[in-house]
Amino acid sequence: MTIQREESELPAGSRRGFLKACAAWTAAGLVGGASPSRAAEGDTPRVRNEVPVVDCTDLYHPHQDVGDNFDIVAAYALPRVDLRAIVLDITQGFRDAHGAHPNPTFRDPVGPRDPGFIPVTQLNYIFERNVPCACSPFTAMKSPTDKMLDAPGFQQAGVELLLSTLQAAELPVDILSFGSARTIAVAYNRQPDLLREKVRRIHLCAGASSADYLEWNVALDVHAHVRVLRSDLPVAIYPCATKDGPFAYGPNNCFWKLPDLKFFMRMPPKLQAYMAYAFARMTRSDFLRMLDEPPPEAVLREICTRAHNVWETAVWAQVADLRIVRRGDGQHRLVEAGQAQPTDKVLPNELRPCRLEVRDDGLFDFKFTDKPTNFLMYDRGDPMENERALREALPELYAGFQVA
Repeated sequence: MTIQREESELPAGSRRGFLKACAAWTAAGLVGGASPSRAAEGDTPRVRNEVPVVDCTDLYHPHQDVGDNFDIVAAYALPRVDLRAIVLDITQGFRDAHGAHPNPTFRDPVGPRDPGFIPVTQLNYIFERNVPCACSPFTAMKSPTDKMLDAPGFQQAGVELLLSTLQAAELPVDILSFGSARTIAVAYNRQPDLLREKVRRIHLCAGASSADYLEWNVALDVHAHVRVLRSDLPVAIYPCATKDGPFAYGPNNCFWKLPDLKFFMRMPPKLQAYMAYAFARMTRSDFLRMLDEPPPEAVLREICTRAHNVWETAVWAQVADLRIVRRGDGQHRLVEAGQAQPTDKVLPNELRPCRLEVRDDGLFDFKFTDKPTNFLMYDRGDPMENERALREALPELYAGFQVA
């Protein structure tokens, strides 16, 4: 997760506005049952060749970065994504009115907030799903090998949900990390063999493409990132920043920007209401009933004028096996690999084998390699060509999402 505000919009001293024995909350079955299997009642597979996915996301309510609310829609709507579980990656300081951090650059002035159970519940309602959801520990690991067995029971549920989901999975699982990576690191410390057996790939959306910049997600839990990046697990890395920060462009970072959100007007009404609730930071208690009503037109139209920072598209495209293509007529689309036309030009959106050197402070260097390795690095080629294509392709993808 990365904060949506530009550096110029942040308070002085804040450079990035830095992003970012209970089980899961299941009151009235709103967030999802304890079962991690898609075999849960009313949640049968939709298409063949689905990829089982666990989404570890620093999703809050009200939002810290509304991009998390925006991007998680893809987890529900993309046909090839078999969303098995959601783990809310929460940092205690950001639950406060003014998120604390010893480094003023990383403080968050727009709290308070809590784990994003409400947006997950809304999406379960919209898509008629029962995806289970739970929280990971709210505090950072004490060391890279910390199992965090002393965390409160409620905060253990996210790690337990990840482990039980892997245990129940009949196919290897893709784990997506948008945040501190704490859940994955702790799960690996507790049951390394289970993760080696059941994880197809970890998609780590974090870090910088240069060891000269400490990126937001890594700063959330340095020990967690060190643990994952020094592990023997298969890890694909999608850096959120370059040496110049999170809003810079390079071939190996995943940031790009939408100039506006006008395509919201073409989305299904329930998703329009969901987006309005998130982007306007609504706190209505009838957060499900309001999805059955048209959102206030003035609110939606104002939201549609906003620019929007994006970091997660590359990850979801990889997981869902989507290609960024330029059609013969010059239009750009995100299409499933088998649906690319002979006249389409497929634009770079690749994962390339690499070697890593990881420092104790979480910063890392990488070099591409043709030798065996368990690490892959994101590569999009020309970042401006990538942005031009996605500015057309992603709105068309989202406008075409179908709800239940």
